[in-house]
Amino acid sequence: MEIRRLGRVDYEPTWHAMQEFTAGRTPETLDELWVVEHPPVFTLGQAGKREHILGDVGIPVVKIDRGGQVTYHGPGQVVIYLLLDLQRLKIKVRELVNAIEQAIIDFLAEQGTAAGRRPGAPGVYVGDAKIAALGLRIRNGCSYHGLALNVAMDLSPFAAINPCGYAGLRVTQTSELGIPLTPAEAGEHLCRHLRQQLDERHG
Repeated sequence: MEIRRLGRVDYEPTWHAMQEFTAGRTPETLDELWVVEHPPVFTLGQAGKREHILGDVGIPVVKIDRGGQVTYHGPGQVVIYLLLDLQRLKIKVRELVNAIEQAIIDFLAEQGTAAGRRPGAPGVYVGDAKIAALGLRIRNGCSYHGLALNVAMDLSPFAAINPCGYAGLRVTQTSELGIPLTPAEAGEHLCRHLRQQLDERHG
């Protein structure tokens, strides 16, 4: 598995690059994790409803092809895209979602923060506040899109949406929980936990 650290990149070109990578892969193509930050953008999933965007705060809205509703990406959030051949890994989509959530939960536990899941609401929560969102697209047995972990960002744009379709959902971030990591450092830890989870399920 290859890890690509792409830094701060615009959302739409990165999304199209994921589509192209997935469309062009062969059975021999290595799996990749892309670690990025994005400038401010709201992304609206396939089933996403515009009414979950509560007002225009000057942030672009991009309608995309992952599952899920609306979320926000911005500087200070680490985003990891998982470009995986699930058939080769012999992992089902539900297992992959669980693996991603568990990697985030284990990372936070390592940093002294207890986190968990909520039934029917993918992502990871600390108490009643969401700290990480996830959304995937599977095409020809291969995944793209991935997870977003709030690290040290301006959380105010979340107030302009119903995060993931939930009105009034609180959001939090690692910097508010006393975890002194940069997005890049958090990304390194998360990649390690993701690989561990995928190895366990594949092995």
